[in-house]
Amino acid sequence: MNLPNLTLADFLPLLPAILMVVSASVLLLSEVFLAATSSRSYQAVLTVATAVAAGIGSLALMFEPPQEVMLGYGVLDPFSSFLTFVLCVGLGLAALSSVSFLRRRGAERGEFYALMLFATAGMSLLAMSNELITIFVNVEVLSIATYALTSYLRRGTRPSEAGFKYFILGAFSSAVLLYGAALLYGATGTTQLTAMVGPLGQAMNSQPALVYAGVILLGAGFAFKVAAVPFHMWTPDVYEGAPTPVTALMSAGVKAAAFACMVRVFITVGKGIDPQMLLVLFSTLAFLTMVVGNLLAIPQRNVKRMLAYSSIAHAGYLLMGVAALFVNAPGEQFRLLGASALTGGTPLDLARSEALRGILYYLLAYTFSAVGAFTLVSVLERREDEDKGTAWDLERFSGLAQRRPGWAFAMAAFMLSLGGIPPTIGFMSKLLIFQSAVDVGLIGLTIVGVLSSAAGVYYYLRVVVYMFMRPVPEGALTLERSWATETALVLSTAAVVVLGIIPGPVMGWLMQASTLFGR
Repeated sequence: MNLPNLTLADFLPLLPAILMVVSASVLLLSEVFLAATSSRSYQAVLTVATAVAAGIGSLALMFEPPQEVMLGYGVLDPFSSFLTFVLCVGLGLAALSSVSFLRRRGAERGEFYALMLFATAGMSLLAMSNELITIFVNVEVLSIATYALTSYLRRGTRPSEAGFKYFILGAFSSAVLLYGAALLYGATGTTQLTAMVGPLGQAMNSQPALVYAGVILLGAGFAFKVAAVPFHMWTPDVYEGAPTPVTALMSAGVKAAAFACMVRVFITVGKGIDPQMLLVLFSTLAFLTMVVGNLLAIPQRNVKRMLAYSSIAHAGYLLMGVAALFVNAPGEQFRLLGASALTGGTPLDLARSEALRGILYYLLAYTFSAVGAFTLVSVLERREDEDKGTAWDLERFSGLAQRRPGWAFAMAAFMLSLGGIPPTIGFMSKLLIFQSAVDVGLIGLTIVGVLSSAAGVYYYLRVVVYMFMRPVPEGALTLERSWATETALVLSTAAVVVLGIIPGPVMGWLMQASTLFGR
């Protein structure tokens, strides 16, 4: 029996995920020795400490040279390391927001934080996967953990419905992803991404239908994970029914990991097939997702569902950045979903690097903004109102500036950031995405993005109006404060404002993080 020849260097990029798995195992084992009335404050502290340690480790790994590890099944490069850092940020903030949320419901248990750690470990491994079966396994690791987290609060119909719907549709999307991988394996004889480029070119001559079918099915599987239209139907119901801290982790973490893996897969696949096909695919997805997401968010009074539709729209902006990676040669005439040579001046290689930086910065900006917004939603909701559907109504935010001025300022910063209004980090992230799209000639798609983003400002500012211009409702309950919630809000707000005004420190990291193995 031949054992694989693995060295310490192969396990080095797995260090953040290993830390998360070890901490999750400690939480599960320690829960066995605790009584129902025992204090569990250490669980959130351990989760946050693990997120900090893993985040620091991923930043250190970002300066390692790009290389294949684990016999080519994974890669260590600055791109995946920066994505792991973003995931650790989302995990830490979501864990902080969970403390008071679970305590108010008497649901503080070690398995909750353990599942969050397992899910984030799967996301981290997905970002560095370099082989289709490994990608599928890591998708399942993060998916199964998030299925369980979605229905963690078993009381009531909403969590059960959300968990069941997410499980059924998630299993279907995983099957589609696996079928696409099987077709590409049939066409190329390999599932390793870097070894697939040459055989893909040959397969395009002998059996192009098989290749295109595999690529489209892979795209559909990833489109479900990022909640792109028309694979978005699960998002509002699942986001509403899941515990709000879980919704925060899902909206930021799952989206970041799926986009990272999507970029890696299709940049590699794009070397062996006509990139025009990928440009059309992602431009169409971006157009539909931006428009539909914003239009469906406008009439929502339920803030949690509004943020769910908002996350769909933000996936559309990110897909526009992904489409910019596959522009080969702009055409002479203006086209809505194609590239036209109306700008010029920027070499395509440089423009693609800028698109990668824009995607990474957007994921970081969305993590701070979305997790912060869901954190504040979680402290305003009440368990007894969830079944009636009024726990997340806009009226909850009425007069918040009079009751908790700091919270109102934080929520206003998050809403302005999600709307792309200066001087927030959301404005800088949208600027980078739109600029990269213009540089490669995606003028029509950029115009659609700007107009849909302007439409989105309406429903974000509506929350701000309720907080600052509506009176406190009669019989409003006292809003409880928690050190963990306050910490999450302060960190998120500081990042949203400071990185919007002074983005320079992160831009230096992004210059390094846009290095993708094999690109």
